[in-house]
Amino acid sequence: MTDKIAYERHGDVAVLRIQNPPVNALSHEVRSGLMAGMDHAEADAGVKAVLLVGDGRAFIAGADIKEFGKTPKEPHLPDVCNRIEASPLIVVASMHGVSLGGGLEVALSAHYRTAQPDARFGLPEVHLGLIPGAGGTQRLPRVTGVEAAIDMITSGRHVKAPEALDMGVIDSIAEGDPQTVGLAHAEALLAEGATRRPVSEMPAPPPIDWDASYEAVLKKGRGQIAPAQAVRAVQASVELPFSEGLKAERQMFWDLMKTDQRQGMIHAFFSERAVSNLPELKGIEPRELAAIGVIGGGTMGAGIATAALLSGLAVTLIEMSDAAAEAAKARIAGNLAGALKRGKLSQEQHDNILNSALSLATDYAALKDSDLVIEAVFEDMDVKKSVFGDLDAICKPGTVLATNTSYLDVNEIAASTSRPGDVIGLHFFSPAHVMKLLEVVVADQTGPDVVATGFALGKRLGKISVRAGVCDGFIGNRILSTYRTAADHMILDGASPYQIDKVLTDFGFAMGPYAVADLAGLDIGWAMRKRLAPTRDPRERVGRYPDKLCEAGHFGQKTGKGFYVYEKGQRGGTPNPEVTALIEAERKERNITPRAFSDVEIVRRYMAAMVNEAAKVVGEGIARRPLDVDMVLLFGYGFPRYRGGPLKWADLVGLPDLLADIERYAEEDDYFWRPAPLLRELVADGRCFDDLNKDA
Repeated sequence: MTDKIAYERHGDVAVLRIQNPPVNALSHEVRSGLMAGMDHAEADAGVKAVLLVGDGRAFIAGADIKEFGKTPKEPHLPDVCNRIEASPLIVVASMHGVSLGGGLEVALSAHYRTAQPDARFGLPEVHLGLIPGAGGTQRLPRVTGVEAAIDMITSGRHVKAPEALDMGVIDSIAEGDPQTVGLAHAEALLAEGATRRPVSEMPAPPPIDWDASYEAVLKKGRGQIAPAQAVRAVQASVELPFSEGLKAERQMFWDLMKTDQRQGMIHAFFSERAVSNLPELKGIEPRELAAIGVIGGGTMGAGIATAALLSGLAVTLIEMSDAAAEAAKARIAGNLAGALKRGKLSQEQHDNILNSALSLATDYAALKDSDLVIEAVFEDMDVKKSVFGDLDAICKPGTVLATNTSYLDVNEIAASTSRPGDVIGLHFFSPAHVMKLLEVVVADQTGPDVVATGFALGKRLGKISVRAGVCDGFIGNRILSTYRTAADHMILDGASPYQIDKVLTDFGFAMGPYAVADLAGLDIGWAMRKRLAPTRDPRERVGRYPDKLCEAGHFGQKTGKGFYVYEKGQRGGTPNPEVTALIEAERKERNITPRAFSDVEIVRRYMAAMVNEAAKVVGEGIARRPLDVDMVLLFGYGFPRYRGGPLKWADLVGLPDLLADIERYAEEDDYFWRPAPLLRELVADGRCFDDLNKDA
């Protein structure tokens, strides 16, 4: 045995207590200890049952992430699970906290399972581009049935104890010390003369329409293969003898281990944890945050206020008039209603937030005691500078002054105050109480403790916070502007917005760029084009057809017409024939002979533009590391997680070929397609973007 498994004898019951803090991950020592513990119990005269229980916060939270990417050492987890299940003794698992992945697979190898009322269970391997590989897809369907098992495995969701009991995952719920509860359960089983009950010996559940299920899961996952493959693994549990099903599951597991999607998911997993870990903030204490102010109660301001209120902060919201303030409160109430309906809030918490934690005002003087103020007003530099001048006069010393600008120069905004060190950009994404991304924009004079405060707020709000430098559009919107321009060029040259949207959703994006534009509002892009027009280089190709749409009052979903036409009561839109006519007219006017674009070329050009601009963003220090770009695109722009992010995608497809394509595109348009110096440098050195992540 190892020191990760404690062995105790309680009458007829041997207790194997897993003690690998903080969450009893299934390290090599834990796996070895479980094997040795089972041997010990079976050799211990008089022992009739074995109790598996975890120390500390959890039963077993899953695999040991320190072993990811390394060659696994024996005993492998499937062998541990089979060894536990094959024991001639009765084996009971008593679970608390979380039992995830391999932790649930170990529990399913026990003959009986009991759990605490607040315990949670899941098989989240799909989030790493895998399926359960230690019998989870074979044992779970035998206790829950096929459909419940497929739902649990393909979603990777956590299931709470009451639902797990209804599903058949556990046999009972009992509150108390997990070891005490488990011993009582084991002793009761022995007293009633219960026998072993291996899940592997239970009958396989009835079949379903496997192909239909596979296609539905593949479609829902937007091309991610692991959840769909899980359907095939569950199918094996029904159609094959148990031992053969285990072999089929293991083969599928190892096949998935070799995929690019697995690499993308693992990159996303670790990058999500690394992105907020900045060396420059080590030892820097954030400023106190108890009360914050929000200026502007539109969609964005109301969303920011909602996120802050849900995290326990007191919020003072400023609007221009009492009527506007009440409208903002109604928006916040609408946001909170969703949380109440989903059980995220009690009625008492809901009422307390609206009646106590939220204050409404029309005078900036109400912000004099706020620890941090976020403005979410109209995207106009003069308006924002005026707001910050007023805040400078009213807010107490040390208040963090934050702008939610999407594009504007935070240095210029900071210069409108007498305390530029207190000014920072906090770029939320709409709807701000839902979207996970927060760009923390650090201006030239922003104080280190102000940066730390921005990240502390992001953590409190449950955001993925990414450090960004100052440039037009910061990380995300700057890159978006470029890859959207690449799509616009393809439209001028012969592609249609609808082909591009379809190709990119097939690639895995949540929405295509033109559907996204309709959702955000076409007037946003229109305003930006007008803002940039005076300084636009004459070599830049800009289509005029989107401006004509806006001039006709068509701004997308909010007006019922944009690139698509939106009918009330119908989900999504249908292509707007007026757009096609406007595009064709502009091609004639510009003497462009349209050509066909293959789906493959559309993806390649779109992604090449994204990667090239991202390489410039990293090379200029706007993003510190390639993984910062990847997390911005994953959490703010609908990039498919299973591809890891644009720069991970670039590494996987190969930087030399990508650079060669960009150089070829530059022969047509050497203004737009200027290869990033960093991309050239990496190719010349035989390195990739991920090497830079490791250097950081």
